Amino acid sequence: MNHITDPNEPYPTPDALAQATTVHTQGNFRISSRKLPISKSGPIDAMGARLGIPIPEMIFGDNLVAVTHAPTGWSVEFAAEDALDLVDKTDRNMLRVAYAGEWSSSRERTSADIKEVVKPYDWSYSTTYRGTTRDGTGSSYSTSGGGVGDGGPARQFAPSTKPIPLELLKQRDPILFFDEVMLYESELDDNGISVLSVKVRVIQRRMLLLCRLFMRLDNVVARVTDTRVYVDFDTDEVIREYTAKEDSFANLKRVSDDAGSIREVEGAVSVPLIPLLA
Repeated sequence: MNHITDPNEPYPTPDALAQATTVHTQGNFRISSRKLPISKSGPIDAMGARLGIPIPEMIFGDNLVAVTHAPTGWSVEFAAEDALDLVDKTDRNMLRVAYAGEWSSSRERTSADIKEVVKPYDWSYSTTYRGTTRDGTGSSYSTSGGGVGDGGPARQFAPSTKPIPLELLKQRDPILFFDEVMLYESELDDNGISVLSVKVRVIQRRMLLLCRLFMRLDNVVARVTDTRVYVDFDTDEVIREYTAKEDSFANLKRVSDDAGSIREVEGAVSVPLIPLLA
């Protein structure tokens, strides 16, 4: 048995990446998912240096979900590093933990003390990531914030008001392929949780992908940002929708009997809430 003793030892190997990748072909599309263990310290340090922010405690840097249009090579994929690259690296969207005010006033310190609690980046790891598109020639573009389809070298989604046909997806068709892939998770220094994951479900004539960020800062706020990608295999049409919602923890407590339960709070945030500005 070979034992890995160096945290910087290259892993996974190209063979390991291939073995960990599951591919399902439907119509003109290839749906790929890859699940591997938490990244090792060497790759984590390198990623942190590239991004300029600390990396979440649980980072699955080699995990991936991709949808590729085989005839053209165009694809949209979801990966942890691209998502983290769109986390705000300034102090504009910093959050204060619930006890920050009490912690500071009880010690009668200056506002500088708050910086020990409020970190100089969006430490909730909230991201406006909507996927990385590739045009088949090597060009790529990670979309966030502004209008979908703005800029970037890769072929982009065009702005549209056409909704995803959810009623068609509710039909009881056999599921041909399903997977759930974790990209990153942080317990926010024991003040809550932030999780980014991707689910994909394929049926005979269509598929739906959901990339969801769920963030809960205890006794302060909860956020849910969803990117949905719908594919019609009959027409090769691809639709992407992005929604972002948040609400105060106090309001969520009125919806959920147990606001400490991630699943119950996540369900509560699914009701109409205050729009989260991109």
